[in-house]
Amino acid sequence: MLFCFETGRVPQNVNTISTSPASNTSSAAARQRAALVVGVCTILGAIAQILIKVGMMPAHLDPAGKTPVALVLALISDIPLVAGYACYGLFTVAMVLALREGELSKLFPIIALTYVWVTLLSYWLLNDTPHLYKNAGIAIIVLGVAILWQGGERK
Repeated sequence: MLFCFETGRVPQNVNTISTSPASNTSSAAARQRAALVVGVCTILGAIAQILIKVGMMPAHLDPAGKTPVALVLALISDIPLVAGYACYGLFTVAMVLALREGELSKLFPIIALTYVWVTLLSYWLLNDTPHLYKNAGIAIIVLGVAILWQGGERK
């Protein structure tokens, strides 16, 4: 970029951004797809967290009295635990792909929705107790994500 300012020329190996309407439409569609992928990632991240919690529950995995080798074998053969970490792996790959197309400042706040899904799933699947402050926090997160998402478009 410094080269451009000093000489007034753009080097030939630098890609320029097209401002044609067709390019803007495809770019907007790519950003929407990226947001959708990140939204799916929040659900995938929540599923991963629930699976890891289930895999580590004392009724499912009891480390008491196990040798270190037996504990490691129990951990790597724990289906919910391994599935949870596999979901996190998929989450990471999908996030990398989504971040290629969208603005980090608009996509990353969507990740906060993972907390919403984890809380709701834990109420339903793990019998966690709903709490006024938890529910207020969920409402604030959803509102915050909505505000940030509407906060302006890339030009």
